Amino acid sequence: MILAVLMLSAHAGHAAPVDPTPPTGPATPTDAGDGLTVEINGPNGAPSSAIVTLVGITLLSVAPALLLMMTSFTKIFVVLAMTRNALALPSIPPNQVLAGLALFLSLFIMAPVIADINTLAVQPYLNGQTDFTEAVNAGSEPLRVFMLAHTREEDLALMTRAADQPNPDSADAVPILTLIPAFMISELRAAFIIGFVIFVPFLVIDLVVSAALMSMGMMMLPPVMISLPFKILLFVLVDGWGLIITSLISSYQGGG
Repeated sequence: MILAVLMLSAHAGHAAPVDPTPPTGPATPTDAGDGLTVEINGPNGAPSSAIVTLVGITLLSVAPALLLMMTSFTKIFVVLAMTRNALALPSIPPNQVLAGLALFLSLFIMAPVIADINTLAVQPYLNGQTDFTEAVNAGSEPLRVFMLAHTREEDLALMTRAADQPNPDSADAVPILTLIPAFMISELRAAFIIGFVIFVPFLVIDLVVSAALMSMGMMMLPPVMISLPFKILLFVLVDGWGLIITSLISSYQGGG
């Protein structure tokens, strides 16, 4: 009896009609402005982690070019390579060692510039105080000051004429695209001057050894085999690596 009553009540509840929900009308479109806008900052005004990661990956991809063009790396590496060639040791030290030494010397020399970039551009951007464009402009200013301090006016004038641009009113008005190649030309010139000074004493040793071998009639003996130990001995006695590295660091501390 009870089972029959439950079945009848369940059947009656299932068969009861339900009024459908009336459809809602379309929403009124809102004016979104002239175009699509994308918000890249977080709720506190700081850039989102995805944007920071994207910017970091981009900087890593262009870091080798920036390292070669806008720092002291090129000059240091060229001088170290020319020193190795002056010793008649084409593969000792290997390129990896020279590149590593040049890299850490560049970081040592560029430490004040990197600190200024971090203070003026990186930290304000990460804290949401400036946008990306302002951060780039603020971060490029310390690099501009560094490159202008070590670029000759003749090289600036050369690149300005090559770009068919009017002469700037001052060095501060030189565009960055003109300043970078002028800076590289000045760095290469300075590196070759230092390399020439390094080559001279080793060239004297080669001439003395060659003259001694010729006077003894030992023309079949390569002079390099005899002069190489004397070159290495001279280089070690005068602390060659220390003198070269000290000269390179002093050249940037002196502003040229």
